[in-house]
Parts: sequence; C-alpha cells; structure tokens
Amino acid sequence: MNDDLSPLSDRIDRTNELLQRMLAEVAKTPSTHAIFVDAGYLYAAAGRLIAGTEDRRAFDLDAEGLIEALIDRARSIFADSRLLRVYWYDGARRRIHTAEQQSIAELPDVKVRLGNLNANNQQKGVDSLIRTDLESLARHRAISDAALLGGDEDLVSAVEAAQGYGARVHLWGIEAPEGRNQAEPLLWEVDSQRTLDLDFFKPYVARRTAAAYEASGAGRPTREDVRFVGAQIAAKWLAARGRESLVELLPGHPYLPGSVDQDLLVEAEGILQYSLRGQSDLRRALRDGFWEHVQTQY
Repeated sequence: MNDDLSPLSDRIDRTNELLQRMLAEVAKTPSTHAIFVDAGYLYAAAGRLIAGTEDRRAFDLDAEGLIEALIDRARSIFADSRLLRVYWYDGARRRIHTAEQQSIAELPDVKVRLGNLNANNQQKGVDSLIRTDLESLARHRAISDAALLGGDEDLVSAVEAAQGYGARVHLWGIEAPEGRNQAEPLLWEVDSQRTLDLDFFKPYVARRTAAAYEASGAGRPTREDVRFVGAQIAAKWLAARGRESLVELLPGHPYLPGSVDQDLLVEAEGILQYSLRGQSDLRRALRDGFWEHVQTQY
C-alpha cells in the first residue's frame, strides 16, 4: 500500500517545492505604482487655490517641480514600491502638443497623453484615456497601486476597471477654498483618499503680475501680427496633417469650411492670448495669412 502511494507523495513534494520557489520569487518582486494626473483638474483646482482663478493665462505652474513633488509624495506613501511612471493627461487642439506639454513630455518617467480641446476649451476624451491606461496596467499586473489626481465623476469607471484586476486606486485631491472639488461617487469608489493642501502647491504655482498678464492677452495685435499667426498655424497643420489634407481646401478659396475656420480662430486666440471675436478685420488678416502660406506650398 505504501509503495503505491510513494509516487503520489513524491509528486506532492515536488509540487510543494515548486510553490515555495514561486512564492519566494514573488516576495522578491517589488510592488509597482503609477501616478495619474488629470491636468485639467490640476490647473483648475490649484489655480483657484493659489491664484484665485482657473484661467491658465493668469498664473504660472512649475510642472517639473510639481511632478517631482508628486513622485516624492508617492515614494513616502508606497515605501516598498517602485515607480512605473507618471501619466499626465491634458487637452490640446487636434491633440498636438503645446510647447508646455512638449516640455513636460520630455521629463524622465513622464508620459503625456492628450485628449482633444473643443472650441470652449473643454477637454474631451481625457477620462477615457485614463480608464484605458488604468485598466490595461492593472490587467497586465504592471501596477499594484495607482495614485489618481483628479475629481471628475466620469473617472469612476476607470477606478472600477482597475480594481476589477486587483489594483488599489488611491484618490489624491487638491484643497478647495470652499466646498469640495471632487465628485462624491468617485470618493466612494476609491481605496483611499488624500488631500494636497495649500502649502504643498505654493512653491509651484504663482500668479502672474498684472503687467505680465496684460502683455500676454490685453493688447490688440496688429493685422500683420495676426497674418503671421495665420501662416504659422498653416505651417503647423501642414506638418501635422500632411499636404493631402490641406490641398482639399484650395477649391474653396477664399472661404474655409466652418469647422476648419473655427479651429483656426480658436488656435490663433490661444497663440495671441487675445479674442478675435467680433473683429472682422483681424479675422480676415488671419485667413489671409493662412491662405498665403497654403498657396505657397502648392
């Protein structure tokens, strides 16, 4: 009888030995965390807290210094964990990086992910990007913990997706001068909550002086300034979209399709930091500059 059980006993012993080795390897493998930053929430909440406004033009944000501070904070919270990277989610026209977003993307351990920005400067598609990354990283066991800096209720599905694969999601918020700036359903779903206060953000957010703010947005540009911006945007679109996309516009000269004209207007206002609404002479100069550059390429 004992001889019959001997092979089974040997197999059990080998299985136990294999399990012990696997557990030992798992114990040696450090846990991993990532930081997910909804830049729209960050700018709005930190700007309101420090500068008293959500208008990005009214204050400067030291993104590099702030990201380092977020990494340090995560390091102290997840003491036995290593950082995978920081994911920075923001909006941009046609998902083309601004100069500021490009400089953030060049930082080590930072991945910039862009949603779209509509005519009202509202982010579109950012929440779905966060969900995709959170779910994918959790599903592939790339992270055990996620620090999420955001406040939108639409992020609830992202939290649930990551948790479904075993990741823990920790919500970080920004102190609100009054009330709260994070949706209650989001607060209910996460594994933990922390609030970063005024002192945390003070070194990294500074209100611009009145002179600097006026210089960036209040002075009426000349027609030549606006014409140059039109040509500049045409060059950028040409590089981003390719010649084929712009050649389709030529039969409509001197008119642009409504959606293209609106994109041109919004992007020009962002560059000039000046509203062109209701200023027909400057609008014509903008279109003239755009067309002049396009026609020189064909």
